[in-house]
Amino acid sequence: MLKNDAEFSFIYTKERAGRMIAIIDYDAGNLKSVEKALQFLKQDVVVTRDREEILSADKVILPGVGSFGSAMENLKAYGLDKVIHEVAKRQTPLLGICLGLQLFFEESEESPGVKGLGLMKGRILRIPEHEGLKIPHMGWNSLSLSNNGRLFGGLEDSPYVYFVHSYYLSAEEEETVKATTWHSTTIHASVEKGNLFACQFHPEKSGKVGLQILKNFAELEKGEC
Repeated sequence: MLKNDAEFSFIYTKERAGRMIAIIDYDAGNLKSVEKALQFLKQDVVVTRDREEILSADKVILPGVGSFGSAMENLKAYGLDKVIHEVAKRQTPLLGICLGLQLFFEESEESPGVKGLGLMKGRILRIPEHEGLKIPHMGWNSLSLSNNGRLFGGLEDSPYVYFVHSYYLSAEEEETVKATTWHSTTIHASVEKGNLFACQFHPEKSGKVGLQILKNFAELEKGEC
């Protein structure tokens, strides 16, 4: 039996945190729309930069808009680069969105000399100029799905999602690529490796398709990764 109300409160809070999705706050924007999408899906969610809160979460999301260099500077300033590595080592499902995907990798042409998180292998490159196509790549585009990505269960072939970016991923490990799109070049739009998941597009801005993707992530079991 529990000795007192305080003990009960501690255990309840700990158990609730274990079912929670943590959105990492490192002043990189786009947090509110991700939070609202998850709340719409009836998920417990917290926007935080607190180490213990992030590590106690059942799942973690690294969103982001802005520049690669500034984002890495902010992550390091808050000590969140080390926390993210710890999340990855604990096999907690971790989802990178837009700039968050790019930060999973070692470096980007956007910020020469700045080292990324290095969680996965590949290059972040500037989208090449192409007659008739605007840079940044902004708006709806279809995905070509491959390699049975767990984020895409329940979706039809070639779903449309929303992009806003000027740099793109060219992944080194082909088996990690779960979705591609084309805008001046082939863009690796989603990757997955173990407990690591990432999307160049914005699921939180991609209507029903994006909600299904977030739902699939939210319903992952830790043992599945």
